[in-house]
Amino acid sequence: MTRSSTSQDADLNNDNKDNDLSKNSIPDGAGANAKAKTSMTTKNSDAKKETKASGKKTKKALENEPLPSKLETEKQSGLLAGIIERAAKSGLGRKKLDPSIVAEDVAKNMTPAMTNPSQLRLAFLGGGSFGTAMANLAAKNGCDTTLWVRNKRTVKSLSKHRMNKKYLAGFKLDDDLKFSHDLKSAISDTDIIFVAVPSIGFRETLKNIAPFITGQAIVSLTKGMEKDTFALMSDIIKDELPEVNFGVMSGPNLAIEIMKNMPSATVIASDSEPLRHAVQSALHSAFFRVFASDDVRGVELGGALKNIYAIAMGMAAAYEVGENTKAMLLTRALAEMSRFGVETGANPLTFLGLAGVGDLYATCSSELSRNYRIGNMLGRGMSIQAAVKKLGQTAEGVNTIQQVHEKATREGIYMPITHALYAVIFEDKAALGVALHLMEAGFRSDVEFVMPHDHSNAALSAQMQAAQQMSDHQSPSADD
Repeated sequence: MTRSSTSQDADLNNDNKDNDLSKNSIPDGAGANAKAKTSMTTKNSDAKKETKASGKKTKKALENEPLPSKLETEKQSGLLAGIIERAAKSGLGRKKLDPSIVAEDVAKNMTPAMTNPSQLRLAFLGGGSFGTAMANLAAKNGCDTTLWVRNKRTVKSLSKHRMNKKYLAGFKLDDDLKFSHDLKSAISDTDIIFVAVPSIGFRETLKNIAPFITGQAIVSLTKGMEKDTFALMSDIIKDELPEVNFGVMSGPNLAIEIMKNMPSATVIASDSEPLRHAVQSALHSAFFRVFASDDVRGVELGGALKNIYAIAMGMAAAYEVGENTKAMLLTRALAEMSRFGVETGANPLTFLGLAGVGDLYATCSSELSRNYRIGNMLGRGMSIQAAVKKLGQTAEGVNTIQQVHEKATREGIYMPITHALYAVIFEDKAALGVALHLMEAGFRSDVEFVMPHDHSNAALSAQMQAAQQMSDHQSPSADD
């Protein structure tokens, strides 16, 4: 299979089959790494000489050049520049890296990316729809891939029928995909462990694999938050396996569409460049593109928060709302996501990518989305317990609504849609009444990173509420 140019550029020659992605590993072929380091150091030295020479030539020209006028300066500060400036000022922009440090780090720690994906040894934990789809994709790419599921009977069914009848009925799995219910054998001697279990069982799974970790990297495929702790999956990884190299993967990835070979894309976020390249090498194909990010918090929050608004959109669809309403709900959802993300350490620009608006759109507009279906059933009058039972799968958004509502209330983060959903689902408030209250909730700025929500808006909202209360108080009662 033809590899992408991005993955090929990342590949280094490798005569050894071991692919250790642990934080402290030093790959074989130290001589080659030393040469790479020397080469990069030489290039950096040459670049410095050229810069110095160029600076001498242009110094006089720059001194004679007139300063830009105020009008020209204003023209250069566009909308996007303003957003980026705000992100940088708040410490949320891309980190500034010293090229010499990067070169040294890559020379030391860059595990040679495999020119042949079959040399990557992978384990996928969790036999749900997405875990199965990703394991199947890796196996098709030639990776040595094992899918682990808890139930021994399920393993026998998968092996016999080459099909996940419960979650992906009708889709034949790759002949080279292996199955196991033995956790130790599934993850031993692997390079990367992809964890695709529901958030409620994520910590337990990591505790179970801890005795067998010998340098494997961990990648979370789970989109959600731990109940009662607000811990994201990356937080749990750091708690339970503090020494491992890890990443998170998220994006608009409906499993059935991936199995149908419909063009799709995802994001792998990690502080480790070698791990990002390894995941790209394992999963990238003609129908599935893997983009990279170093904003772990932003990518993970995008994948978790969008489930909230998929439930809202499913409810709206049940009430047969118009396209204007859907567009309003979608864009205000994105505003909430980015607002919450910034308050919890994410880069707001991440929410403009696949893990933010991309995943939000796919989840909020497709009946394939479990959270959308839960919302639709709620909108048709079904209780949350009955809707979850009928779905038969985990809908992460229900727990996420509760976690985000509590955290936002505690820390004063403005999340009106989330609070409204909490009122409907957990306080049994009437959905139409809650929606009407949202529409009457005063004035705010549209994009807060362009024009912050200032005190004048807050004051005007307070005046409106006071006027409404006075009007209600003065209105004649039925007894008058």
